[in-house]
Amino acid sequence: MISKTPFGRMVTVLAALFVSAGALEAQEFKIDEVPSVTSVAPSKLKPKTILFSDHRDDKLADAGTGLIRFEDWARERPLQKQLLSLFPDYVEPTIKVSVHGIPRSYTEKLHIYVVEARFLIGKAPGAIDLGRYTQLEVLEKIDPSIKHRRIDAEQAAPQADPHSVHNRHPNRRWCEAEGSLCIESRYPLEGKLPVGIRLANKLEEGGKKISESMDFQTEIRVLPLEEIGRSNFARLTGLDAPVAGVLEQTIFYVNQVMQFGKLLAILQPHPSDPGKSVATVFMALAVETDVLERKKEFESVPVLRNLIPAQVLMGKSSFNSGSSISAGLPDYVRNRIRAIAGQFEQ
Repeated sequence: MISKTPFGRMVTVLAALFVSAGALEAQEFKIDEVPSVTSVAPSKLKPKTILFSDHRDDKLADAGTGLIRFEDWARERPLQKQLLSLFPDYVEPTIKVSVHGIPRSYTEKLHIYVVEARFLIGKAPGAIDLGRYTQLEVLEKIDPSIKHRRIDAEQAAPQADPHSVHNRHPNRRWCEAEGSLCIESRYPLEGKLPVGIRLANKLEEGGKKISESMDFQTEIRVLPLEEIGRSNFARLTGLDAPVAGVLEQTIFYVNQVMQFGKLLAILQPHPSDPGKSVATVFMALAVETDVLERKKEFESVPVLRNLIPAQVLMGKSSFNSGSSISAGLPDYVRNRIRAIAGQFEQ
C-alpha cells in the first residue's frame, strides 16, 4: 500500500531553503565540483564560479542515495551537526504509534543531505543586505509559484500539533526571535509528479490520500552579532576572517518526508581584499529513512516502478523533468545555489 509521496514532501523544503532568481541571472555563475569547499583557499576563488560539494561520494554516504545517516553525521562531523540541526542538541525524534491498538514508541531514523558552496562577491560584506530576505514581499517576488502567509508563534506546528512536539525549540518558541520572518508556504507540485501522485492515489487501498501540494513552515532571520560571536561559524567555514553576517533559514515543520531543514549563508571579508566578500553556504536536509527504503511496493506496480522515492529524490526517474524542483535534488540544488549567488551580486 502506497502511503507516502516520494518526492513532493522533499521539494517543498528545498523551495523554502533556496531563493530563486531569473534564468539568465542564474546562468552567469558556473559550478565547479570539489571534494570540500572549506579546504579551498580564498585565493583560489574565481569570479562567477561557485565551488560546490554535496558529499555524495564521501565514505560516510550511502552509495545508492548519497545521503549520510544522521548518527554517522553527528559522530564524524559534530560541528556541522551542532550548527546545521534544528538546534544544537537535536536528536532523532521518538515517534509514538499504535500497532494493532497497542501504543509503542520508536526512533524515527534520519538521513542527511549536506551541501557546501562557496563563491566570491565583488563587494564588501557591509554592502550586502541580508535583511531583505526576511521581507515577505521580497520572497513573493523571488518565487511566485510558492504562496506564503505570515504566521506567529501560536500557529507554528511544533507548538500546535502534538505530532510535531519533537521539533520544538528547547530555549524559545519558533517565530519569536527578534527580526525574524515566519511563514507558512504552499507549493503545488510540478511536471510529471502530479500524474504519478494521482495514479498512486487511485491504487491506494485506504487511508490518507497524497496531496499534490506541499505545506511547510519556515523561520528566516539575520543572526545578531552577539549570537554570531558565541558560535563557531568561522570554524565551520574554515576561513581565517571575521564573520560579518549570517542568514539563517530553518524549516521546523514539513508535512511529509522531511523532519527539518537548515540553511546558513555566512559572509566574511576576503582575507586579502576587504572590498570583496566570501560567501559560504551550508545546507542540511533531514530525510526520513523509511522513505528512502520504500521500494518493493512501487516495484510491484509496473507504471510506478520509476516512482521509487530514492530515484525520484536524486533525479534518476522518468518522473523527473525540467530544470527546477521536479528535476531532482542534485540539479535543483545547484540551480538554487546559482540563484543565491546572483542575488548577492545584485
